[in-house]
Amino acid sequence: MNLIFLALIVIAVATAAIREIRSTDPDEQPMQALSEGAIEAAGSAVELALGLVGVMALFLGLMKIAEAGGLLTVLARLLRPLMTRLFPSVPPEHPAMGAMILNFSANILGLGNAATPFGIRAMQELEKLNPHPGTATNAMALFLAINTSSITLLPTGVIALRASLGSEAPAAILPTTLFATLFATIAGITSALILQRYFRSPAPTRSIDPNATDRDGATDLDDTVRETESRSAPSDAEAGATEEPAPEQQPMNIEVPTEGYPAWVSLTVLAGVLAIIPLTILYGQAIAPWIIPGLVVGFLSYGVIRGVPVYEVFVEGAKEGFNVALRIIPYLVAILVAVGMLRESGALGMFVGLVGPLTTPFGLPAEALPMALLRPLSGSGAYGIMAGIMQDPATGPDTHVGILVSTLQGSTETTFYVLAVYFGAIGIKRVRHTLAAALTADAVAVAAAIAIVAFLFL
Repeated sequence: MNLIFLALIVIAVATAAIREIRSTDPDEQPMQALSEGAIEAAGSAVELALGLVGVMALFLGLMKIAEAGGLLTVLARLLRPLMTRLFPSVPPEHPAMGAMILNFSANILGLGNAATPFGIRAMQELEKLNPHPGTATNAMALFLAINTSSITLLPTGVIALRASLGSEAPAAILPTTLFATLFATIAGITSALILQRYFRSPAPTRSIDPNATDRDGATDLDDTVRETESRSAPSDAEAGATEEPAPEQQPMNIEVPTEGYPAWVSLTVLAGVLAIIPLTILYGQAIAPWIIPGLVVGFLSYGVIRGVPVYEVFVEGAKEGFNVALRIIPYLVAILVAVGMLRESGALGMFVGLVGPLTTPFGLPAEALPMALLRPLSGSGAYGIMAGIMQDPATGPDTHVGILVSTLQGSTETTFYVLAVYFGAIGIKRVRHTLAAALTADAVAVAAAIAIVAFLFL
């Protein structure tokens, strides 16, 4: 990200300088426009962040109720039967299985900062089952491929940003995000399983007893939960480890279930989720106005049923919305200033003019291309570009471009950052097929997002 940020600034200044030197029109002052654009972008970044306070407080308050009501544990029980089949090399009662289940459950709910410590603990436990330290196992590669496919049912952060920017239907991206993230997850799993046949594991350098643990079993993850505030790295409150700032979570005693629901229950719920996707696609425009009121009533009702003091817990979660708004200001200032300078220098217009004719026939407008390219590299950078695109009156939140970049943000992940954090935590140097599987999921997510947004909004 350091190189990307520097490159954007240098390109902007160099382009403006060349235009200034070559200009024969005394009224044309590219360098002056560049300076004014940088200052204006910095101010608009702060205004954008402050405008997010109320909406983020609402969504984080609701998610806090769901978290306190044990929804994470419910999802973990639903996922366990599926997980034992996807990861046959991991014993069902091993701590690695419990940590992976909690990581995926937190990602599904959009609790990215809670998912990160669970993910790191999962990698640490998987390393204990690794017969060749320093090299990624098949289980690690599959786990990270699923992580980078950004399995998210509720992209609350993107919906909140759209609402703060005056979108008439901030939740209209829910069906498009569900569609894209589903295909990305399937692609990540499939590619990891196929590629592992061609990327052979090295010879074992140590013997492993998969049933031996130095812990009290899969339920002992309280220390993982306590690491949340120091390990959190995340985003618009969506999956995995991204570079977006996120609210700090209070430590919670989350039960890790040692048993899942019966397989038929998990399959029924999965079939229900899959059935919802075509319904949201067919009737998405009619359903969109009902989504936010439905979420408010649904989470509050769930909290009441689970005996949660909904008002107190909502207020506690809403306080985090203020922290989020403050923490994203530096990120937004950096990226929006760089993008604003790029726009005022004329470099962005030149790029759009060159690339637009090539990507537009495939459903990817040139305005959205920087977002698609930057998303695997930098969460904060992609978030800033998305915010800048939706702030622009020509490409507001409800235009085709605005909905497309919102969908890309909600259905893709900061792949290189995730791999660096998770593999770095356990000293893995040979990633084998992990990167290829993760980038395949990213590419499928982009293609699926382009297809579904074009189908629904063009």
